[in-house]
Amino acid sequence: MSQPSHITLQVDGMDCANCAAGITRHLTNKGIKDVFVDFVSGEVQFSMKDAGLSVQEIETSITDLGYRVVTEDSEPPWWTLKRKLIVAALFTAPLFFQHLLMVFGIPYPALLDAHWVQLLLCLPVYAIGVFHFGKSAWSAVRHGTTNMDVLIFMGSTAAFIYSLVGTYLGEPNYIFYETAATIITLVLVGNWLEHKSVKQTTSAIDELSQLQVEYANKLLHSGTVTKLPITDIRIGDILQVNEGDTVPLDGNILEGFASIDESMLTGESIPIEKQKGNAVIGASIVKDGNFKMQVTATGNETLLSKIIDTVKTAQQDKPSIQKLADQISAWFVPLVLGISIMTLVLSYFVFQIPFGIALMNSIAVLVISCPCAMGLATPTAVTVGIGRMAKEGILVKGGQTLETFGNIRQFVFDKTGTLTTGDFQIEQIDYLGNDPDKIHSLIYTIENHSSHPIAISLAKEMKEKGSTSIFLKRVEEHKGVGMEAEDQEGNIYLLGTAPSSNGIHHLVLEKNNQPIANISIKDQLRTDSKATIAYLQQHEMNAYLLSGDKDHKVAEVAQQLGIPNYHAQQKPNQKLALIEQLSQQQPTAMIGDGINDAPALAKATIGVSLSGASKVAIQSAQIILLNNRLGSLKEAIGISKATLTTIKQNLFWAFAYNIVAIPMAAMGFLSPMWAALFMAFSDVIVIGNSLRLKRKRL
Repeated sequence: MSQPSHITLQVDGMDCANCAAGITRHLTNKGIKDVFVDFVSGEVQFSMKDAGLSVQEIETSITDLGYRVVTEDSEPPWWTLKRKLIVAALFTAPLFFQHLLMVFGIPYPALLDAHWVQLLLCLPVYAIGVFHFGKSAWSAVRHGTTNMDVLIFMGSTAAFIYSLVGTYLGEPNYIFYETAATIITLVLVGNWLEHKSVKQTTSAIDELSQLQVEYANKLLHSGTVTKLPITDIRIGDILQVNEGDTVPLDGNILEGFASIDESMLTGESIPIEKQKGNAVIGASIVKDGNFKMQVTATGNETLLSKIIDTVKTAQQDKPSIQKLADQISAWFVPLVLGISIMTLVLSYFVFQIPFGIALMNSIAVLVISCPCAMGLATPTAVTVGIGRMAKEGILVKGGQTLETFGNIRQFVFDKTGTLTTGDFQIEQIDYLGNDPDKIHSLIYTIENHSSHPIAISLAKEMKEKGSTSIFLKRVEEHKGVGMEAEDQEGNIYLLGTAPSSNGIHHLVLEKNNQPIANISIKDQLRTDSKATIAYLQQHEMNAYLLSGDKDHKVAEVAQQLGIPNYHAQQKPNQKLALIEQLSQQQPTAMIGDGINDAPALAKATIGVSLSGASKVAIQSAQIILLNNRLGSLKEAIGISKATLTTIKQNLFWAFAYNIVAIPMAAMGFLSPMWAALFMAFSDVIVIGNSLRLKRKRL
């Protein structure tokens, strides 16, 4: 069996974003391509194309760095971060409180003054530090990388060894066991809080994953129903779905009807009425009714799986604003080590500060620095922002898309199916003396071969009139022009935009270049179109209307919505040229239905698709409004801008914290214990600011 081209490993032991960055650099240096490491989920993804190493060799390489590759057969580790923290805290507490009591001149048990007692209390904590931080630090240095564990291990080790020397010499001024133990314990507290907080940023993926059902009721040929694991269901199987059930997979209703709640996927709170022939989405809930359905997608091909995959993949894409932070993080640890050594040398040799105090200042520099805050600034904000959009029925393909969309100033709208409902109705048909039934059948048969909103609506209305399909040798669609068909006798039929400019007929059906019917149709504006355009204008954004429809129809819609810039009767190549021109002026978004507007969506800076939970839409644009509501565009803009603002706030805090904290520690204004406390909570502040995005009013 051939090896998959893309591999995902589950890795345990990553404590921060800098750990993930270290693994990324390590694998990249070995020639592995498309590496993405997410320390939150513990996933390490990479491409095996031209890798030069086997998966087993890559797993061994990751293990050598001090991490554990988890397989299906792996037992969960007993020695967890939480257990390490509890044990460390129990032994650190007497040392820490003895130090506080001493600072405030409060009497404390004389036993705690004994150096050997302090050593015995510190020893288990330091052993945990060696196991937790030292192993990772040594592995990183051995493989030519650095991480935050290097700083923590060096700081705690310096304090511990200096205290050992003091114990041997019997010199009380050399004893800093409480410093070594407190550094390790407080950093473990910070790591634990960080893990707890970061998990909340991924709640959207967890909630989506929990929607997946485990079993389905399969209808057998005998008529009996059997309950099977969802993994045993195949495309084409018939399932029975009853009131209160969760729809197991994507499919089409064969028999019955139901009111279905799709809000968990699309954000649309109003249940949708479904009947025979309608598509249903896996993970939606049957509020009323029951039906038999035929499965059309399973496994990773279902809409829910594609949504989860899109949300997960989106986290891999970093905004360009993060590049500066990544560049700084690459040399941050070596820089801090240099500052720490300089602090020790200058304090002792130049400013004549006692060696013990100079060493503590040097250790404080190591401990207070926090490269993780810079690593967490962007991914946490992006994850929360993308998650909030997903809950609103908005899919975003990547952090770069979020950043770009937040800066968009021009929005180009397609008319049919975007600003209008796309649910066309026939106002009038002039049969030009021909048989109405024959005309209806021709329209029904020809339009059934197109996915254009007008074609779908006309085919649906002809079917309701009782029209039946007729045999045609050939049916072809010419984008932006219409449909062409040929019957058995060789007659050529054309159904497309009417050549007349009298404004009465919108479509013409021709037979051998001779009109045989003129069709007048009508469409309605979406209820939220006017509010959406008004929102853009209030925020000084430009709106354009771009359509292939007749000039007078496009002008009418533009006037109703207050859009000053509109272009009518545009062929596909003309649309592309205009989108390219606007995008060169400033960032431009194209909003269309995701099917016939795919080229224009791809040409724009950002493509936004309205296609009501269509899998085609997920592939054709960077932002997808699954609920098919144009009003969601306002939420998408608001969340994008709020996410971008949050990223800037996080990066400002991360940089400002280190710029202020490191000099303060170097000048002796902070003890190593206070430095450890501040460092432990600096990451939590960044994550907490990102979590505000979940409920922030826009």
